[in-house]
Amino acid sequence: MPKIRYNNIDNVSTDKTLKEFKQWREQRRSKVKDYSYTVPKHPPELDYLHANRDETTITWIGHSTFFIQYYGLNIVTDPVWAEKMGFQRRLGPPGIPIHDIPPLDVILISHSHYDHLHLASLRKLVTAKTLLIVPDGLKRKMVRKGFHRCHEMKWWEHMVLGGVKITFVPAQHWTRRTLFDTNTSHWGGYVLEQNHALTTSAEESAAASEQKEASTGSQTTQTSTQPGGPPVLYFVGDTGYFQGFKTIGERFDIGVTLMPIGAYDPEWFMTSQHVTPEEALQGFVESDSQLMVPMHYGTFKLADDTPKEALDRLEVERERLGIQKERIRVLGHGETLRIRHEDHQKD
Repeated sequence: MPKIRYNNIDNVSTDKTLKEFKQWREQRRSKVKDYSYTVPKHPPELDYLHANRDETTITWIGHSTFFIQYYGLNIVTDPVWAEKMGFQRRLGPPGIPIHDIPPLDVILISHSHYDHLHLASLRKLVTAKTLLIVPDGLKRKMVRKGFHRCHEMKWWEHMVLGGVKITFVPAQHWTRRTLFDTNTSHWGGYVLEQNHALTTSAEESAAASEQKEASTGSQTTQTSTQPGGPPVLYFVGDTGYFQGFKTIGERFDIGVTLMPIGAYDPEWFMTSQHVTPEEALQGFVESDSQLMVPMHYGTFKLADDTPKEALDRLEVERERLGIQKERIRVLGHGETLRIRHEDHQKD
């Protein structure tokens, strides 16, 4: 039986010829890059993260790996704690050591490239209660690798876990792990939103928690749960610029977007599969999101751009577009963003 081969919207191709690969290698020899800047490392708030089950948090581990706490679920995206990627050593240690990650309910995989799916990391993270969510076509491989609690989704499909609705959304990319499995599974991003069909007991529990806070006089400026629930969170995955940003923004009231900004140089080679910092901001604007957290830079040397170049171009374009500085939240490795209501409230 022939294998299914997955495509991008409008069948946009990311294929490259051997001649193009050789041209990139020749150009790379003449480039001198400054890697003296490294992403700052923050001491992780481990006690808080292990105790928290109510507040929305986003902690950057590195690259496309985040530890997310969302409506009672502990979630990791694209788990990669590897010290090396191919022949390239990691530029900085993971924001949280893998053995310090709180027990996980869900792991989200955007696609099967090695810098987004590291099996050794996955084996250390998965417990009997952890659900692995993968793109269509990837479940069979994951089950063969021993991950039996696995659910796969097609674009626009969703599932509900407790109080959270998880939707798999399109991206423009490709995937491969061997010479023989190019595009035999799909790729995409995930949208997390509150499932409004909540149980009465959950609502009563939240009300009791708020009443307890009020009675003890706790400070809730930075950590309070939003009155309307958590913001809609959009984990973009790996992508080139595409019209899907606008479509996703029309379907969801996005509060926070985790957006790639790196691995774009040379642009003539990378354009169909990785956004530039300028395209990242364009996608952010078109999706009508309120807050953007940059990712996919500063961890591995996957292309010819540097972390400093990506951040500098992002800042120049932010100023050109007149986007408020506080709407772009640049995290350090290990840094936790606690979502306030005003961080994602739309006008």
